[in-house]
Amino acid sequence: MPATLRLVLGVLLVLAGVALVTVAVLGARSMLPRNRWAGVRTAATLESAPAWVSANQVAAPPLGAAGAVCLFAGVVLLAGPPAALGWIVTAIGVVGALVLAGIGGALGDRAGRIETATRAAEAAAGPAGGCTGSCAGCDLVAGCRTASR
Repeated sequence: MPATLRLVLGVLLVLAGVALVTVAVLGARSMLPRNRWAGVRTAATLESAPAWVSANQVAAPPLGAAGAVCLFAGVVLLAGPPAALGWIVTAIGVVGALVLAGIGGALGDRAGRIETATRAAEAAAGPAGGCTGSCAGCDLVAGCRTASR
């Protein structure tokens, strides 16, 4: 592998790794704001702030692993391995990072869908949790509509 190509691929992999790890850390800490470029960006996750936070928390571990794979592959390339090993490390690093990032995105989208469905079910149930006043102990349940009667 030519030195120039190895340098360019190594720097690109390191930069991609830093970006993925940064997004993973911010997502795990619930500090990743909704934006145009980073995070799990699907219709379900962009619907509400809780769905966005939940999705990016769930996606954080695979995204962090994808970032670590990129960083490792980039550092190995920059260290100057033999030609055949350079291509193998590049291929494994790129494919591994794409697979892990895809898994993170799929898990995050699923978490966002679940959060959105949960919020919709809570909203449909109303503030009393769907109590119709037909249970024997309504006066014991805090927030029940019929308890205040």
